[in-house]
Amino acid sequence: MQPIQLFDPATCSYSYVLFDETTRDALIIDPVQAQLERDLAVLRQYGLKLLWSVETHAHSDHITSAGQLAELAGAKTAAPQGCGIGTAAVQLGDGDTLTFGQESIRALHTPGHTSGAMSYVWREHVFTGDTLLIHGCGRTDLASGSTEAMFHSLTHILFKLPDATQVWPGHDYQGRSHSTIGAEKAGNPLVAGKTLAEFGANMAALHLPSPQSADQANPVNLSSGLRHDAVAQALHRPRPAPGYAGDVSPQLACQWWQAGQAVLVDVRTDAEREWVGFVPGAVALAWKQWPGMVMNAHFDEGLKAASAGGQKLLLLCRSGVRSVAAAKRATELGLVAYNVLEGFEGDPDQHAQRGKQGGWRWHGLPWRQG
Repeated sequence: MQPIQLFDPATCSYSYVLFDETTRDALIIDPVQAQLERDLAVLRQYGLKLLWSVETHAHSDHITSAGQLAELAGAKTAAPQGCGIGTAAVQLGDGDTLTFGQESIRALHTPGHTSGAMSYVWREHVFTGDTLLIHGCGRTDLASGSTEAMFHSLTHILFKLPDATQVWPGHDYQGRSHSTIGAEKAGNPLVAGKTLAEFGANMAALHLPSPQSADQANPVNLSSGLRHDAVAQALHRPRPAPGYAGDVSPQLACQWWQAGQAVLVDVRTDAEREWVGFVPGAVALAWKQWPGMVMNAHFDEGLKAASAGGQKLLLLCRSGVRSVAAAKRATELGLVAYNVLEGFEGDPDQHAQRGKQGGWRWHGLPWRQG
């Protein structure tokens, strides 16, 4: 069995989809936010049910779509416990496994690029993230990186795997797709046959520039790629966003709505509103409905009705993912639409519980249950 290898040309990043051929249960490793629609299409194409979205580390060069895949595809998020990705539902330690159908992956703690970085073994494959690359390895000069830890991870952990193990890296900049442990152990120019001192000299000589998107990607990736960073100034003005009018804090959304300056549209399912709670006076218009999270055929019609008279729309969902998709759709229909940051329940905490660190309800804005 081979993984489905997916490529993001903007960052030369690889993502991988693994699945059980019988149950069609699936797992994705290192998904990229810019490729969200492609990845969802791949899942539909192969008839897969995504159980897990897994990170090898907290990325500096791109933003993950893990949080969005959790919302849109029902996946659980998993990340190395040493990476500080507090929104991940499962914090993985060395040797931990994740199952999908009758298949499983095993985590190997391989620090060096970052202190928490992990690789994942599946059958005769290993997914090495930014630890082992094809004829190279990840840089060690960024925050929590370590040349000594990288050398140990390469020579004492990954190179101890069988030589025939296929290596699937997190990046490649020369169009190569995969290698083997045997090939890297024998021919990787940075580490093959080198002492720690020689390896350190090779790494020091790279003189790599800082990732251009690091300042943006690093904090967002610590929340599974969800942009719920409504800092003080964002409480009082909308933030521009591609594809729709912008993002607004729950507080600003409530202010506009209560002043009659906008219409609040709750795009969660009827079941969510009934079980979790609802905002009295908000327009209830599900983006998708249970069972099966089927697209609401009357969604466009409902949006136009809600915006009658040219009112701007405020889209609210569980945590701010479906509402982004809904805001983009409203914009395509010629309407002015904003996404409400944090959603109704906010992000999950370290125990995978919502409603404790953000969201409409958490901020004490109007809502009721039952």
